[in-house]
Amino acid sequence: MQITTIDLDLAKNVFHVVCCNAQNRVLKRKVLKRQQVLNYLARVPACLVAMEACSTSNYWAREIAALGHKVKLLPPQHVKAFLTGNKNDFNDALAIVVASQQSHIKSVEVKTEEQQDSQTLHKMRELAVRQRTALCNQIRNLMSERGIILKPGIQALKCGVSELLGHPQRLSGMMKTLLHHLYSQLTRLEDSIAEYNKLIQQEGQNNDICQRLQSIPGIGSLVASALFNEIGNGSAYKKGRDVSASLGLVPKQYSSGGKDRLLGISKRGNRYLRCLLILGAKAVVSRAKHKTDPLSLWINRLVAQRGHNKACVAYANKMARMAWAITVSGELYQPA
Repeated sequence: MQITTIDLDLAKNVFHVVCCNAQNRVLKRKVLKRQQVLNYLARVPACLVAMEACSTSNYWAREIAALGHKVKLLPPQHVKAFLTGNKNDFNDALAIVVASQQSHIKSVEVKTEEQQDSQTLHKMRELAVRQRTALCNQIRNLMSERGIILKPGIQALKCGVSELLGHPQRLSGMMKTLLHHLYSQLTRLEDSIAEYNKLIQQEGQNNDICQRLQSIPGIGSLVASALFNEIGNGSAYKKGRDVSASLGLVPKQYSSGGKDRLLGISKRGNRYLRCLLILGAKAVVSRAKHKTDPLSLWINRLVAQRGHNKACVAYANKMARMAWAITVSGELYQPA
């Protein structure tokens, strides 16, 4: 019987494959090494290849799609629900078989190489920011042990450290040497973050979607690039609300017996992008007080009715929905 579905359990070196027909009957089970995967799939007639979405799935999805197969990436949390028996690689592949046939489970869009490059750039910047924060906290703690309290803020900390290094008697010679090394590390991290910001800005200038996204109030080069990494050309979503829901910007629901109960936002999906959207929304909401355009009037009504924080989240939701509309329509943001 003809193979219609191949379910691939991804790994580093050893891959487990389950081949099924149209009736979901298992026809073959194979264990393949990494070098054998593409050669084996090249000999199989074009069919559906289902995998769990993970760190390596985008690479394999592009390579397998180039062989003529249709690729479907499934969210791992939804595949887990269909696992029966003990956990092993073949049972994981069988769970993918069942999950791939469920029409209500939405597949994950395969990222392009351009999206992955941009995503890597954001991850490197995020790592540098975390390291800078950790280094600043360490400097503050070390100085507080010596009775020196530095002012809040990175620039204030740098000025305070410079004064301490220039003071002849506040610190010992060894402490000055160590503090100088810490200050040099902080300077290098600041330079790295500035370089990443420059690269992200240059990338946005060469990307038509990022340029159009920046026409939305509250979206700059950083947020536009992160949005492009997440939604691409928007074809994976049916409507704007699907984008905001995937980012966790819609209410969490706990309803039963016909009684609807809505809680706070679900906070699902990409935490990094959700944080950027809310920060951009805060900048717009805080400056809408004395404006009379339709968007500012809508924001001011929300602030009066629900408060500042809820208005910021509501506008972040609106930003995500407008971003999808602009991405798929090819138009710019229209203030009216």
